[in-house]
Amino acid sequence: MLRSCCLGRRIGDGLLWHSALKPHASGEFSIAVAQANSNLEDQSQVFTSPSATYVGVYDGHGGPEASRFVNHHLFLHLQKFSTEQGGLSTDVIKRAFNAAEEDFTRLVKISLPTNPKIASVGSCCLVGAISDGKLYVANLGDSRAVLGRRGFDGENNFVSERLSTDHNVSSQDVRREVEALHPDDSPVVVYCRGVWRIKGIIQDSHALPLASPAFMFGHPEDIHVGPVSRSIGDVYLKKPEFYRDPIFQQYGNYVPTKRPLMSAEPSIVTRKLRQEDKFVIFASDGLWEQLSDDGAVQIVSKYPRAGIAKRLVAAAIQEAAKKREVRYKDIKKIERGIRRHFHDDITVIVIYLDHQKHKQGAVGSTTPPIDIYSHNSDEAMGSSGDKIFPNEESQAKVLY
Repeated sequence: MLRSCCLGRRIGDGLLWHSALKPHASGEFSIAVAQANSNLEDQSQVFTSPSATYVGVYDGHGGPEASRFVNHHLFLHLQKFSTEQGGLSTDVIKRAFNAAEEDFTRLVKISLPTNPKIASVGSCCLVGAISDGKLYVANLGDSRAVLGRRGFDGENNFVSERLSTDHNVSSQDVRREVEALHPDDSPVVVYCRGVWRIKGIIQDSHALPLASPAFMFGHPEDIHVGPVSRSIGDVYLKKPEFYRDPIFQQYGNYVPTKRPLMSAEPSIVTRKLRQEDKFVIFASDGLWEQLSDDGAVQIVSKYPRAGIAKRLVAAAIQEAAKKREVRYKDIKKIERGIRRHFHDDITVIVIYLDHQKHKQGAVGSTTPPIDIYSHNSDEAMGSSGDKIFPNEESQAKVLY
């Protein structure tokens, strides 16, 4: 039974936002976000131009600072380096990721004396780019890009194809990768309370030990399902000068290590788009914790385009409700922060690939609000609030 103290007064869900359907250079896209943390840690954006489409999903941990920073800087680096090198390439993407990492590290150095917590803040980073008939997917962490394509055995059959690599130590391959990089630093990956962790660290708990009272009784957003091995930020796990700094040690724990425990080197996949490739789902792990790759692809293939990202978010929340044996309508009434007990922040962007249309859209950027709760509270003032998404006609923020 869901305790009444967890429920708010909202009729609709003030922690949800979406943009039903917009055009891009070679099709259409839909985007939706559900907030669960006290401060939304997921950030995202879609940039469109007549010649290219860029997609970004940034899932923060330890706080929203890193994901917000990446959301404001990464695409600028991609634009700069692609212009300098005469087009998009894997080298351009790697340079952009590295520049974002260096910029955030400089911010941490400046901020450390007044905000030592920032050294333990990080973000997964998933980027997709479509240009000249080619799809690029780059990622750090465990957000995921999944392709939906026609099967070869029937016109109505859709199959899923994962395009990204999950950098999460819950994967045996990732554990082996981390262990191979630290042959003289054992044990580097530890199994604690049913979850694999790097050095036993809970990334979202700001470097607290497993037995600390803050972990045992702290906020639910401080608990991450399993640590990632690659990210932007998390600098105290990458550079010894930060975890050895006396200011940071007053906030977090000393982490004995002989070399960096994490990296910002993205995995990059390129694919020449084919006629059978129909759409790509870019989403934070909040979606994939609830839905399988194939389950998400089947939903997108069976329902209308408009609002499809919102439909995927709703399906994920429905699954979360089933797991906790509560009703879906009750989860929608749970306040931010407390809601993290039921599901993570969820960001979904569905990019449709219309090979025959090749629409020449204008330059623009669609970016969800940095905090859904605050945005929807403002939008709901003076309205009945019975819509799931009270701000669905709101203007997108233009960054370029």
